[in-house]
Amino acid sequence: MGQPEQAESNGQVVLDGEDVLAESGDPRVEQPQDDVIAEPVPSRSWRTRGDFVGVALVVVAVLVASLVLWLTSDARNTVSQTGPSEITPLQPVTVMPPTLSEIWRAPSGATPVPVNLDSVVVTGDGGEVVGRNAFTGDVRWRYARDLPLCTVTTAWGRVFAVHRKDTNCSEVTTLETASGKRGPQRNGDAELGTRLLNEGSHVLTTGGTYVEVYRRDDLVRSLEYGTLRAIVNPNKQPRTGCTYHSFAVTGGKVAMIERCPSLDPSDRLTILKPNPEKSDEPQVISSTVTGETGARVIAVTANRVALAAPGRIVVFDSETGSSVGTYPVDVSADELAGDPPGRVASTFTSTANIYWFTGSKTVALSLADLNPLWTANGTLGAGTTLAGRLLLPVDDGLKVLDQVTGEEVAAIPVDRGDHTGPVEMATEGPVVLEQRGGTLVALR
Repeated sequence: MGQPEQAESNGQVVLDGEDVLAESGDPRVEQPQDDVIAEPVPSRSWRTRGDFVGVALVVVAVLVASLVLWLTSDARNTVSQTGPSEITPLQPVTVMPPTLSEIWRAPSGATPVPVNLDSVVVTGDGGEVVGRNAFTGDVRWRYARDLPLCTVTTAWGRVFAVHRKDTNCSEVTTLETASGKRGPQRNGDAELGTRLLNEGSHVLTTGGTYVEVYRRDDLVRSLEYGTLRAIVNPNKQPRTGCTYHSFAVTGGKVAMIERCPSLDPSDRLTILKPNPEKSDEPQVISSTVTGETGARVIAVTANRVALAAPGRIVVFDSETGSSVGTYPVDVSADELAGDPPGRVASTFTSTANIYWFTGSKTVALSLADLNPLWTANGTLGAGTTLAGRLLLPVDDGLKVLDQVTGEEVAAIPVDRGDHTGPVEMATEGPVVLEQRGGTLVALR
């Protein structure tokens, strides 16, 4: 009888938590010890065969991933050989030379016009851009990618190289003119066949259905116009279903010819700001249905824009879009058929005039109001200036003209071999540059 039984543990009866069968000092019962030190658990060794195999597999995986990344990276497929940053600009020529002879040539299929600045001449061909000594053609620097070039130009003392990737001219790289050192880069959506136009503080990419404008300092996109690839905010473009056929730029203005068959009976002249508040919301300065078909923008100034149409030049106010004058010019519909290369008319601007090449002749336009001043027939390009005179390419060499009157004052023979097409020109100090198709030729 006595106290109630508690749960059994190991066959013993426990009363109130006390083992009644255990005696004090029973050797089977462990007594508490204050200084018991537990033996440390030995650490596991990582030197087994399985451990080594695991580590090896991880290392191999990392190496393979790194190799794949390197093989597919832009860095592996880019060559950048920079040159000296010091440069001595060439002095302008004050006396017209009596003769000019070829001093060097180089392939340059990616330069629509000669690209030169501060004694450096830049050529672009295949995927390679090369900065050259203007006198010798020797290489100062080189930049190349395993992508074809779309176009090369200069702006703000830098070279702009645009490479093609997939279906767009999307890889834009800037290079220092003197050294070839890389500057800001960006990925864009410029169309194949694009040209870059320097507006002053922005650069425009031309295109048939889409154009972009990049900001000078950092190439941030300031404007996109036309058929956007990724529409974030719909209904921001002023018109849809239009195509673009020629462009010209000046400070604060982009002039373009649009054709919108479902909206307009004739060509539309549109003037845009290059830097609206939001890049996907174009700011239109003026937009006018011209009444002309097959028109081409040839020049734009702060307050005027000139269009060429068969048999005439039509001048508009670039702020209001209103017509201010029409001038007869001997230019045929055949010469204006289709779009000009890169959708940019062949022109050259000097301190005296703007010179426009029609395809068979060169027309001088007034800088003040863009009205035609005189015409030189039988030319191959818009020309360039040297020693204050206008040089115009012709079949057997160069005509030397007075800029004010258009009077021929001299002729310089130049042998161009079998080249018979258009010739774009520029000068770098005493060196005369000719872009003959895909070849750049230096004369002195």
